[in-house]
Formats: sequence, structure tokens, C-alpha cells
Amino acid sequence: MAFDVLPGLGAPMRRLEDPRLLTGGGRYMADVAAPGALHAIFLRSPHAHARIVAVDTDQARAMPGVAAIITSADTGALGHNPAVTEIKDPAGRRHIEPPRLPIARDRVRHVGEIVAMVVAETLAQARDAAEAIMVEYDPLSAVVRGDDALADGAPLVHDEAPGNLVCDWHKGDASAVDAAFAAAAHIARVTFRSPRILAGYIEPRGALAQWDEAAQRVTLTTPSQGVHLLHRILCDHILKIPRERLRVVTEDVGGGFGPKLPPYPEQALAVFAAMTLKRDVRWVQERSEHHLADTHARDLVAEAALALDEDGRFTAIRVEGVANFGAYVSTVNPTIPTGGMAKVITGLYAIPAAHLHLRCAFTHTAPVDAVRGAGKPEALVLLERLVDQAARDTGRDPVALRRLNLVPRDAFPYATPLGYRYDSGDYAALMDAVLARTDDAGYAARRDASRARGLRRGRGFACHLHGSGGWGTETSGVSVLPDGTVEARTGTQSQGQGHATAYAQILAARLGLDPACIRIVQGDSDRIARGGGTGGSSSTIISGATMTRAADTLIEQGRGVAAEALEAAPVDIVFEAGAYTIAGTDRRITLLDLAARTGGLAASADCADTVETWPTGIAIAEVDVDPETGAITLDRFAAAIDAGLVVNPMLLGGQLHGGYAAGIGQALMEDARYDEDGQLLAATLMDYAMPRAEDFPDLDWTSVPTPSPNNILGIKGVGELPTNGAPAAITNAVLDALAEDGVTHLDLPLTPSRVWTALAGRE
Repeated sequence: MAFDVLPGLGAPMRRLEDPRLLTGGGRYMADVAAPGALHAIFLRSPHAHARIVAVDTDQARAMPGVAAIITSADTGALGHNPAVTEIKDPAGRRHIEPPRLPIARDRVRHVGEIVAMVVAETLAQARDAAEAIMVEYDPLSAVVRGDDALADGAPLVHDEAPGNLVCDWHKGDASAVDAAFAAAAHIARVTFRSPRILAGYIEPRGALAQWDEAAQRVTLTTPSQGVHLLHRILCDHILKIPRERLRVVTEDVGGGFGPKLPPYPEQALAVFAAMTLKRDVRWVQERSEHHLADTHARDLVAEAALALDEDGRFTAIRVEGVANFGAYVSTVNPTIPTGGMAKVITGLYAIPAAHLHLRCAFTHTAPVDAVRGAGKPEALVLLERLVDQAARDTGRDPVALRRLNLVPRDAFPYATPLGYRYDSGDYAALMDAVLARTDDAGYAARRDASRARGLRRGRGFACHLHGSGGWGTETSGVSVLPDGTVEARTGTQSQGQGHATAYAQILAARLGLDPACIRIVQGDSDRIARGGGTGGSSSTIISGATMTRAADTLIEQGRGVAAEALEAAPVDIVFEAGAYTIAGTDRRITLLDLAARTGGLAASADCADTVETWPTGIAIAEVDVDPETGAITLDRFAAAIDAGLVVNPMLLGGQLHGGYAAGIGQALMEDARYDEDGQLLAATLMDYAMPRAEDFPDLDWTSVPTPSPNNILGIKGVGELPTNGAPAAITNAVLDALAEDGVTHLDLPLTPSRVWTALAGRE
């Protein structure tokens, strides 16, 4: 396969970013030079719940090098960090959202909440001063599980939220579901408690706030998933300053996965300190701070039921659950466990009726928000476990039962019972492809071989999908400069996905140019008019489609200029392969030559495409379980996926491998647990297991695309699709392996201890 030829869409091409990144040219937040910058340290609560009786900073303020110590007494003018999505109960009441301030005032509500900020000439001086601050706490009882928080007599997190209830949320037709269950020939039921997880990005968060005395403004450099959301919330809601007084910049980002989308107190406080002291202020997060204070994900407990008729067709699904929101309502979390579940809970199946009921709870834990998958991996574990349970209960083959209920190809666009519209797909073809990929015919022999070695072998399926989302508030600009380079500006933000390559490939195909001459500009609130950032697997849909429209506008603008240069009528000018030509002749001028003659060409476009698409996949996992130790070996993992038109299969493969790896880690080992007092038991990487290369087999995949009709390119967002599917496939594989031992239920993560305990309990 040749990678270095000039490609069009769908051709593999090596990442344009990599020569710079692999040779030390990365520009991460901590790489930005700021000679003389002050260093910030945040003093954080050691208690999950306590009244703040007093904060004594006198000794710390007098220590060498200390420029300032900032407490809640100094930040009284700073405001609430709001959620930008909302949910409502059946009566139309919005979720309860108590104030979330940069520094805790009267009470702390989770371990790691900020109590004070120290700013000093050196990092060591800041650390010493932070240790000298004396805080008197009055510890209070804490509650850490969502279902416990809603119980009578539970410790109250916020006075504004009686009973710790954020919202009592419903979606779907309860009456239709009740009728279907009443008429069902069989009902399958499962329960599930989804553990918390962390993002675990390579580059922790940070903030460099640089004061410009002449302009009387601050430039905030911070790793993020989009500068515009940060800029708007920091200026309008927290700092309450005119937007022109703050510039937000994001350069290279070492992973985002969701938690680098929300604004955090540290960013606001760094800007506040820079404006107050008129000095540059730098903060670089430590790993334990990431675990304690960044948003977590997935914390859900639920019961689900699936109704079947006598032929095995699914007639309705019902879910009752509790979603743990943590101590505060984070930026987009209202719609994560709720809308995220609703988007995918009927999966690839034609289920006529569905109803969801989630009670959302405050607890004394770190706030919860989006991490790769955003509410969908735990929903699909519920659904796919239900399908396997139904097959087991009724004596049906799990593949045949799934085939019977797949949405047929001629049903698209398909309306789900919860109001979503799936754009395109061929689910039967996905099933055929993945079974061929995994040697379906040889499975029985592999199972027998495992049994001969004293192991239990199991196979698990996951029919999974994702509903891409995000904000289509995008203006993309494309400029052909006189020097022959092309600059494209966009409001999405790469965190390692390869945006510079994907966008360049899209523009190169449209403009007939070499991708190497195209430079992508992101992450600057001064240079880019507006953008929604990156989230919900939507970047290429938003920016790729909008850049395409901008390129088309630029081509049309250049047509008249080319007509003048070629002394022809515009109607006779055609654009092809990077040049304007008089139709029927060999007289031509290239786009780059035209830009050189005219001083450059430029055009822009607003997002005009539907952001939502529905990438799908079917994954199969095969595992061996050692009954003596409970150890699980993931022996095979393969998937067939539909990501619509593929821009670059190499980038797609990278997204799939990373996404499946994340899902596998969540299935087998990741668990951000708190003890009953609210202390995080996974505050370091010594206590929070993440997968390594030895935990994976070859991750095999094949593409079975159906273009999306929702955007000009026919693409579908794929970044979260694999993470959605892997936990369900592995859970089903392990339970299939243990079925002969009578084990039908395990909560994630599927650690050797849990497996061994379940087997020992059966014995």
C-alpha cells in the first residue's frame, strides 16, 4: 500500500503532524516560555464534606517569594460556572443547579475542592506556603453513591436540592411500554452498576495567564477541547469581564477525551491572579490533581428489562436508574447519562417502544461529565446484556436473535421510539462481515481447546452505535496566500486525532492541491470568529464539511478573477485539478498562480450541515477465563464498522484502536472508587489500573460504509463508537465463559478478584 502519493478522500496518508511532534516540536501548554512567571499551587480539601470554620493565611503570606494568597474572601465578585445543557422533569422543571464557585466559601463538597490559591516566585516557594496555610474544618457525614444519596436521611450535599435530587428525568412512552410488557411472551432482566472512570490523558491540565500591560488584557494558554466555550463562560459568567479583555489560546493538546472541554476553577483563578497582580501566572496540574479534581464519568446504577414476543422479536425496553452527578452540575453532564443513553438504548434493533427513567443525584464526589462515549458505553452494556440474557432464557442462539431484530437496510432513515432519526446503515452486512473476520466456524474448536487447558472460553457480541453531537456554531475560513500556502481556520480543536491531516486531505481533494501546502489554524479566540470546539465525535463533520463549503465559495470567487486573467467570460471557465481552464482549450492558470498575482484569495462559510450522524459497529470479543485465579485473557477482538465515507483509513484505524483500548480498560480494570467517607481510593496511578500493550490482542476491524445523508461529505463521527462497544462485548464474553458455572451477573470492571469471588460463591 502506497502512503505517500497525493491522495484524495478515502486514501491512506501519513499524519502531517507527526514529523514535528516526533522530533520534539510539540507546543504544549507547559512548553510556552514565560520568563518571570509566577507559579500557582492550589490548596485542596482533604475532606469530602466539611464546614470551613477558618482559613488562616498570615504565616503563609509572610513567607519568602509569596506574591499572593487568594481565598474565597478575595473572589467574592467571581461567579458561577454554569452548565450549558439542561434536562427537565415531567412537569417541565429544569434541573437544580447550585452555584459552583472557583473557591469554596462555607463548605467543601468533595475531596480536592479548592480552598485557597498560592502564587509565588518559584514552585517550591508556592508549595511551602500552601503547606503553611491553616484551615480549620468541621467534618460532616458524606455520601458517595447516587442511590444512597437519594435514600431517606442521606447527608445533604446542597440546601437547594432537597433529597439530593438534581432531576427526576423521563423519556419515552411509558404506557406503550407497559402494554408491550403485559403482552410479552418473555421478559429478560438485568441489573448493572457502572464504575467511575478517569480520562487518564498524557498531558494533564494547566493554565498560563499572561498579562499585557499595554493592552490591559490577559492571554490564557490552556490545553482544551475548544477555546470559544472557555472564552465565553470565563468572561460572561465567572470573571464577568468584557470579552475583549481575554484571549484564549490552545496549542498542541496531549489528549482530551471529554474532561478538557469544561471550564475549570484553575483557569479562572489563573486569569484572576494575573489581572490582580499584573504578572504572568502559570499552573501545571499534577497527576493526583487530575484524579481528584477533573471530571469523572460513567457512575450509574440501573435495572433494565426487554420484552419479547413468542417469535423472539423485541417489543419494548425499559430502564430505571440513578445517575451520580457528583458534587456539582458540570458543563454538559445534564444530557450525558440521560440523552446519551436515550440516543443508543434501542441499539441496532427495531424496538417499537422504550421508556427511560433516571433520577439524577448529588453526592460528595468529583463532578461527573463526558468521557469518551458520554453516557453510551454503560447504556450499551445494559442493552447487549439484555439481548444475551434473552437468548439464554429462551434457548436461542445470540447471533440469530440479533439478526432477527436488526433494523433492515430499507428502513432508513429510521425513527427510534425515543425520537432520534438514524441516518443510514446496513446492519446485516456488518454482522456478516464481523463473523467472517473472527472465523465463526472455528469458534467451537477454539472453545474445546481452551477447555482442554482447564480454561473457560466465551464469546461476546456488541451491536453498538454512537450519535455524534456537539455545537455546529462554526465559521471556517480558507485563504490561498500569495506564497503558495493555504491557511484554513476552524473552531474545532485537535487533541491528537489528526485534524491537521484530515482537514488538509479534505481541502486538498476539493482544491486539487498537495495536502502538504495546507496549514490548519485552531485554538485562538482572536483569530477564529466562532466555534463549538471538539466533542461528541463531530469535528470532521463540522469543520470538514464547513471547510468544503468555504473552499467551494473560494473557487467561485476566483472564477471571475481567472476569467479576467485568461481574457475569457466567467461562464467559459472551469475549475479542475487545482487550475482554472478555458473550456475546450489548454489555456489555464493554477489557483496558486492566481493567488500570487492577486495578493491572495479568501472565503469563509458557516456550518450548514446536520451535526448528528449515526456510526455503527458490531464487535466480537473472545476471552479465556482461568477459574483457578479469575484472570481474563482477551484472546480475540474484531469489529465491522460503518463510519460513512472514510477520509483517511489510517486515521480511522488509529481512532478505532484507541477507542477499543479505552473500552477494554474500562471493562477489565478501571475503577475510580471512593470509600464510604468520600476518600478517593484511586488518587494515583498506583491505585488506578489502566491497560498496557500486553492486555490487548491484535484489534482487527473492517469497514462496511453507508454514506450519511446529513452532511456534504457523507461522513460519520467515529471517535467514540469503539469505546461504546468494547465494554459490552467483553462483558458478554466473560459471562458466556462462566455460564456453565452458573455465573450470570458481574459488575464492571471484570477484575480477577470479582471473577474468582463469583465462581467461589457458586461453588
